Amino acid sequence: MPRPNGKGEKPKNMRVSFMIFLKSIRKYRWWILASVLLTVASAILGLFIPKILGDMTTIAVNSYPELDWSALGAKAILVIGLFVASAALGYGQAYILAIVSARYTKDLREQILDKISRMPIAYFDKHQFGDTLSRMSNDVDVLTTSMSQEIADISMSLTTLVGVMIVMLTISVPLSLISFIVVPISVLVVAQIMRFAQKYFREQQSTLGTLNSKIEEDYSGEVVLKSNSYEDDALADFTWTNEKLATVTRKAQVFSSLSFPVTHVFTNLGYVAVCVLGGVFVIEGRINIGDIQAFIQYVSRFNRPITEIASTTSTMQSLLAASERVFEFLNEAEEEPDVSPARTIEKVHGAVEFHDVCFEYLPGQPIIRNFSVKVESGMNVAIVGPTGAGKTTIINLLMRFYEPTSGYISIDGVPIREMKRADVRRLFGMVLQDTWLFSGTVEDNLRYGRLSASLDDIKRASKAANVNHIIEALPKGYRTEISEDSDNVSAGEKQLITIARAMVADPPMMILDEATSNVDTRTEQLIQDSFERLTSGRTSFVIAHRLSTIRNADLILVMRDGAIVEAGNHESLLKADGFYAELYNSQFAEG
Repeated sequence: MPRPNGKGEKPKNMRVSFMIFLKSIRKYRWWILASVLLTVASAILGLFIPKILGDMTTIAVNSYPELDWSALGAKAILVIGLFVASAALGYGQAYILAIVSARYTKDLREQILDKISRMPIAYFDKHQFGDTLSRMSNDVDVLTTSMSQEIADISMSLTTLVGVMIVMLTISVPLSLISFIVVPISVLVVAQIMRFAQKYFREQQSTLGTLNSKIEEDYSGEVVLKSNSYEDDALADFTWTNEKLATVTRKAQVFSSLSFPVTHVFTNLGYVAVCVLGGVFVIEGRINIGDIQAFIQYVSRFNRPITEIASTTSTMQSLLAASERVFEFLNEAEEEPDVSPARTIEKVHGAVEFHDVCFEYLPGQPIIRNFSVKVESGMNVAIVGPTGAGKTTIINLLMRFYEPTSGYISIDGVPIREMKRADVRRLFGMVLQDTWLFSGTVEDNLRYGRLSASLDDIKRASKAANVNHIIEALPKGYRTEISEDSDNVSAGEKQLITIARAMVADPPMMILDEATSNVDTRTEQLIQDSFERLTSGRTSFVIAHRLSTIRNADLILVMRDGAIVEAGNHESLLKADGFYAELYNSQFAEG
């Protein structure tokens, strides 16, 4: 687990990310517009309250000692009505934004999941799973939560700011100018602070993705960590990344939080000046005492939206950083679209041919060189060779997880590049070295390849895979829940269940990739017997390191450095006394 280099990702164009974000919420524009209108209406109603309260003060002072209760009562009823109406409108906009936020979250996660299904395998070979999960969970949460918060805050703040400015000017131009002077000064200072803080917010999101990847890797590889006594190193590595996250988070929050005290200092200076000059104006009779009371309240309201706008910049930074990561993933290159019209195979016989196939993961670094072989229908083909020879790559090309650099592969004479990827993959059942079972019952896992399979079909396949007696011995038989990590069944049992799952799917061809490498000798024999039933009458490709498991193969392809160096059956290859014989004899040297 290499330590990160400590550098944040290159700065991206945040404006472009924000424009993409705006485009993504376009379907909700009418809901958002309704919410904004309700917010504006709520803010406007609230603007009249300080002026009415000021008028009540003026009425009380002018009518003293005999108070005009009738006029005061009418004003009080109006104020209460405005409070209630403003609160009701505010609740309405909050309700709408809550609905929009929930649906937007749902849409984004569905888009990401759909995107994952259309991404090439190469992407996941190059990127950590934890980072992708972080984009789907943490970044989406930040994006949607910030969205609803920002729409409400900005709408309210801008409406209040403009409305208060207009009302203040109608009361006193000189007093208004004092308040207006401090605004551009505080805005300029805050803008500089937030520009400096922006890089820390982006590094915070990037480091969070790295941390999630480490958690996912360490948790899933717990057995490996303990068996290699790597706990202390893993903990130190995690602590290092966690400390880095804490540091960049602290810096981001510290710098963004400076916006509030800086704005507060400037606005309070203006507040003091207004109070002093306003007092002079009242004494001179240039303004009513109720108006100066209202004006002072408006000064407070004028400062508040400025402060709120300044404080929302930190939330906006998080929103833009999360938005960039989410839409960066959604804009990743997808698999090339299937050809149209695509060819199909009406009746599958299973004849497979590799025509001078070459492949390289990286330009200039060939993995497969001029690979050509013709497999007849129903043949059992074994692919053997040392690690890195290109065995699994051949399977990846056959399943169209990758496309050949040159040459092509055909099934029953139809080039697979002229078929839909889904149609090609439906022709094969796969049993892999890394067994995968999901949380659910044993029956659910067995039915995964063919949802229409009956329980009798499942039991028949389980018996053929030598796993029926194991399943029925479980506490609830086929209804037994498999845990999230499948740790309530052994490695061999999981392998047999995956074989039974392939039998339930009943595909025309099979691929077995190192399926016996992690089991004991007895389980290996059970699996071998299951393989023979599974591959009977089907074209099958078997990758195996244990050469004893492929002695009955119709054709054995011996690979080295991405090319076929020998081909034949077990007996002929041993007689040739070549590379295959060397591999075979090395496994049985002690015997």
